[in-house]
Amino acid sequence: MPDPYPAPASHKRSDSRSPRSEDKRGILQKLAELLHPGPDSTDELIATLSEAEDRHLINTESRVMLEGVLRMADMTAGDVMVAAPRMDVLDIDAPYEELLHTVIDTAHSRFPVFEGERDNIIGILLAKDLLKLQRAPELNLRALLRPPTMVPESKGLNDLLREFRGNRNHLALVIDEFGRVAGLITIEDVLEEIVGEIEDEFDDDEEDGDIFALADRTWRISGDTPIARINEAFDLQLPDDEVDTVGGLIAHEMGHVPKRGERHTLQGFNFVVLHARGGAVKWFKASPATTPEP
Repeated sequence: MPDPYPAPASHKRSDSRSPRSEDKRGILQKLAELLHPGPDSTDELIATLSEAEDRHLINTESRVMLEGVLRMADMTAGDVMVAAPRMDVLDIDAPYEELLHTVIDTAHSRFPVFEGERDNIIGILLAKDLLKLQRAPELNLRALLRPPTMVPESKGLNDLLREFRGNRNHLALVIDEFGRVAGLITIEDVLEEIVGEIEDEFDDDEEDGDIFALADRTWRISGDTPIARINEAFDLQLPDDEVDTVGGLIAHEMGHVPKRGERHTLQGFNFVVLHARGGAVKWFKASPATTPEP
């Protein structure tokens, strides 16, 4: 039986075209995805960022930071932490002068404090709080300690950065699966995975700001100090025909990039690594080899 209410011809044409048009759009979209597939992994996404830089869509600094954000998503506190044997810690029972020398020599703003054994961390001391003892010796050092923040080695850096920002802590102790202190990590360590090396308060851009005399008759020396300047300052004859900096010379002599706490003697001078990052030594502590380390 014919339809008693036939649709207008214009409506019929419209209805007949719609499915065909939708199919056509779907095919074009699939073809575009086939010819220009999107990244399926972090590595492919990083490669895409490099292509964007080559096409001048983003600059180098933006690419480096974006890559840092992407790589940080797969990193944990255990990947970035300073291992426990290389931690700079304070002994709660040490005399004030010894504590002060440690603070000056290491130049950190926060220190884990232990009692008895190094693994027994009882709190965190801010360097500025230590100055209170100088003005009021009757104060108890324990009263100045702040409770330590503990995080597992498996803690993701994204989550850790969020916690650092939320609780305003800048340092956390990293605990292994057995509950022992495996190391420590700071907010600077996390941020440097994104933005690269952060210059701290002891970094100096001035040409002559790379050798500092300390109170205990030793010196703090930047790893990128020219060898010629070292020779002039200490009347040495260190060779500079193969490398230009004292950090490069010591790494060349040792056969590897030294880590914190390692030492090397050059022409009667002891060089102890205070801070190393990014495959290079940032700071040495130097003293005559005939003078025992304090």
